[in-house]
Amino acid sequence: MAQPEINKLFSNSYAEAREKFLDVASRRGLAVDSYTLPLSGADGETLATDVVLDGPVGASNLLLVISGCHGVEGYCGSAIQTGLLELALDPAARFEAENTAVLHVHAINPYGFSHTRRVTQENVDLNRNFVDFSTGLPENGGYAEIHDLLLPPEWPPRKENEAHLNEFRERVGARGFQRAVSLGQYAFSDGLHFGGLAPTWSNETFRKILRKYATTCRQIGSIDIHTGLGPYGVGERIFAAPDNPATLARSRRWWGDNLTSVSAGTSASIPLTGPIQASLSQECPQALQTNVCLEFGTYPMEEVILAMRAEHWLHRYGCADESRRNAVKAALKRAFYPQSDDWKLAVWVQGREVCLQSLNGLQRVVGE
Repeated sequence: MAQPEINKLFSNSYAEAREKFLDVASRRGLAVDSYTLPLSGADGETLATDVVLDGPVGASNLLLVISGCHGVEGYCGSAIQTGLLELALDPAARFEAENTAVLHVHAINPYGFSHTRRVTQENVDLNRNFVDFSTGLPENGGYAEIHDLLLPPEWPPRKENEAHLNEFRERVGARGFQRAVSLGQYAFSDGLHFGGLAPTWSNETFRKILRKYATTCRQIGSIDIHTGLGPYGVGERIFAAPDNPATLARSRRWWGDNLTSVSAGTSASIPLTGPIQASLSQECPQALQTNVCLEFGTYPMEEVILAMRAEHWLHRYGCADESRRNAVKAALKRAFYPQSDDWKLAVWVQGREVCLQSLNGLQRVVGE
């Protein structure tokens, strides 16, 4: 695709992103399976997770492409999904395989996408929500220690507040601070990275989708698309499957030796409690699974975390000043969605490459 066409894949709102995705599916003659959330969007639009199967029903190999797990991050994933569907309009670029299909799950967290939040309507971080709620929930003592420092009553935070937060950071180190903030916590429902006390609508919807489309396939490859961590415009390929040598080796064959791992400490991310990939092994135990989290860097972590803190502060305390509310939302959107041409081009080139690598990987004879 030429640069102007690439720019057209990206949108300025959830409603626009959804319209583009649905439009290309219609032009391809592909059915859309919509799961409607009974809430209004930011501009009164319908909120839905839309599913498109590109390929034969009942294919033995299934590539799952997921966008919008963290709502506001959905612009990136939506553009990649729309672009992949657009590619197949060109017969010269079409991937033909009788036993392989691509399942696009568009905007699994439509509320966050529309309302410029990372979290769901329940204020839950969906990528911390796939835990077993019938057992004791994970604990995060580090977060408990800094919850009120991260989200103080006044914003911007006072100097003394940030000094106390820096003292904690110096005591536990940069990685320890990231772990305290981002691991996931289940004690503060108004806090950052709250994993919830029960499965969210998006959790239950994703499981319904898996049960409908993925319980008979032999192999599953999945790409969960995110933004906000790592160097600007770099699409980090993060190993997101059971941590065993055979799966890691297969993942490296698919996506290259630069594949990183949260468990090995080579990723910009850290191990999380209750990531979305947990549902794949639970709902589709029959399939050999090869999963990656594709994380596109935006701006320095300090800037991204500050934008997240501000938006959660707004949710926790509210603000009567509309211009200030809008500024907080705009800063969050910018932190996770740089709208420059160079970033969009980097996203599309790398996103397309990872998807094609995944399709090729699914076609290989796996000696396991």
